[in-house]
Amino acid sequence: MTGLDTQASARSLYAPLAITVGEPSGIGPDLILSLQAVGADALPPHFVIADPGMLESRARRLGLGCDVVVIAKPEDAMSVATGQLPVLPLVNHHGDTPGKIDPANGPGTIEAIDRAVGFCLDGHASAVVTAPIDKKALYDVGFRHPGHTEYLADLCAKRLGQPFTPVMLLAGPELSCVPVTIHIPLADVPEALTAELIEETCQIVDGDLRERFAIESPRLALAGLNPHAGERGAIGLEDERVIRPAIERLRVAGIEAFGPLPADTMFNARARKTYDVAICMYHDQALIPAKTLAFDETVNVTLGLPIIRTSPDHGTASDIAAKGVARPDSFLAAIETAANMAKRSDISMKTRPS
Repeated sequence: MTGLDTQASARSLYAPLAITVGEPSGIGPDLILSLQAVGADALPPHFVIADPGMLESRARRLGLGCDVVVIAKPEDAMSVATGQLPVLPLVNHHGDTPGKIDPANGPGTIEAIDRAVGFCLDGHASAVVTAPIDKKALYDVGFRHPGHTEYLADLCAKRLGQPFTPVMLLAGPELSCVPVTIHIPLADVPEALTAELIEETCQIVDGDLRERFAIESPRLALAGLNPHAGERGAIGLEDERVIRPAIERLRVAGIEAFGPLPADTMFNARARKTYDVAICMYHDQALIPAKTLAFDETVNVTLGLPIIRTSPDHGTASDIAAKGVARPDSFLAAIETAANMAKRSDISMKTRPS
């Protein structure tokens, strides 16, 4: 679901993409600086929320040219020339500390996320593309969310006055996966995994695949929780008592869901042709096959929110920051995916009956 025409998206975006800088000690700044080499003509309109001085410092470390254009508002990014990097400055300072966490950088990292979400909700940005964050670094400055995904949902809920259930989609060229439970210990998964949560997750996936990925009738393959999907109750009862009833109700509701399938056989090439998305029961059940098959091309997409958000599927990789070896493939795929989703959502809104 990622290999789509970026330039077609760029021509139809009504507002630029908001890109957050992520953790300054990691490769987020390196990836952002790589955008200049790609060129504005090959990318959708975008702007970066970052400290311009930090980016210029990182560019010097990498031996790169850095033509930063400081902008005052998102709309200014639509007219930035090829080879220039539009940057909307942070209020909080970011130091250039590759490979070394600095607590002083935490407020700026959070600020970038907050402002990007605000721009999207106000219609000044068409989507958010986030560079990776270091959760421990943010916990040290008061961050209290399990991860990026949950924080985005909380921001949207506070702004709009209603709750949202975020769903993590790992979208790759060969496999797309969704974990039903995300950032919780493995020991807590059986209790957290309910039929209601499975149904809600699948309903969100089905709806967003139709609207934002233009899949008319999404096929959802649900993995079992236990080995061999429980072997009809012989190896655990969750597959029969929780997952199967959820599937039956989803099918009654018109959603093409099937399973539970043994997780050790559903990711081979032949099996992958039978579904659009694999619905997995816990974090690593989804992310291991997705990253194994296409580590550099898979995109993390957050479904279930009133905004579009994508991100590369890797972490901060602080050990290689400022060394010039970070690959931008997943980051560029995240930008491309965000642009295409924004294009489809804009078309859907314009053609939806009033």
